[in-house]
Parts: sequence; C-alpha cells; structure tokens
Amino acid sequence: MKFTVLYGTESGNSELIAEDLGAKLRETHDDVEVFDLQNFDPAELTPERFYLVVCSTHGEGDLPNTAIPFAEAFDAALPDLTGVRYAMFGLGDTFYEETYSQGSEHIDRRFAQQGAERVGDYGRHDASSWDMGSDVALEWLPGVLEAASATV
Repeated sequence: MKFTVLYGTESGNSELIAEDLGAKLRETHDDVEVFDLQNFDPAELTPERFYLVVCSTHGEGDLPNTAIPFAEAFDAALPDLTGVRYAMFGLGDTFYEETYSQGSEHIDRRFAQQGAERVGDYGRHDASSWDMGSDVALEWLPGVLEAASATV
C-alpha cells in the first residue's frame, strides 16, 4: 500500500505527529510521503494512495493556517474523490467543547462530500489530556491499517 500523510498545523503539533506516523509507516512500507497541506494540490488525491490526514484546530473551530490554502484550492476544484480512501486524526482541546477538533472536521466533510471513504476510527487528541499527541496517533494507527487492508 502507498501512503501519503497530510497535515494542517498552526503551532507545529500536527507536523510532529505526521512525521512520527510517516516514520512508523516507513518501518513496514516502502512508499510513504508526508506533506504539509499548504504544499499539496487537491488534484493529486488519487485512489492509488491511502491518505492519513492530521489536522489541528485554530481559533473558533477553524482550520489551521497551513490548511487554508488547501481548503481554498479544494473548494475551487471540487475534485472527484471516488475511490479515495483516508483516515482522519484531529487535534483539539476539550476545554473548548463547542469547537473541539473541528479543524479536522472541515477537511473530513470536504473529502466525504466529494466521494472519498473514511476508513477506521476517527482519531483525536485532546490537548487537555496528559497524553502526547504522537503516542495517541501511534496507538490509533494499527486499527486504521487493519481497517484499510480489510477494505482493499
């Protein structure tokens, strides 16, 4: 399986998690890419790759700065994502109950509306917890890989 890990970040936490997920995937897979969403063209989303999206939340449940150019390009192109499979890992803080992990939800809705299929559990990290984001993501990853291989 070919993997692309995409991240949207404000303070760098999503980038660290994405890099850790990429490193873990490279232990068992040859073709693993990691991109900041601001450097990724939505037209390049293809069924040949499995996407792991790591996205933080900024402000009032908004996209982080590096995800905004991707979302704008996505909305302008509205790519057909039929056959595209992905997993979502959102970051947020449950202290902000109304907007918790909403940054990732913006990307998730766009993917789903264009026909992509989310695979596995929706991963989330709560900044109010004592857990490290990468630890939570690395615990989440095996379930996603199992679900992804079961739906090939």
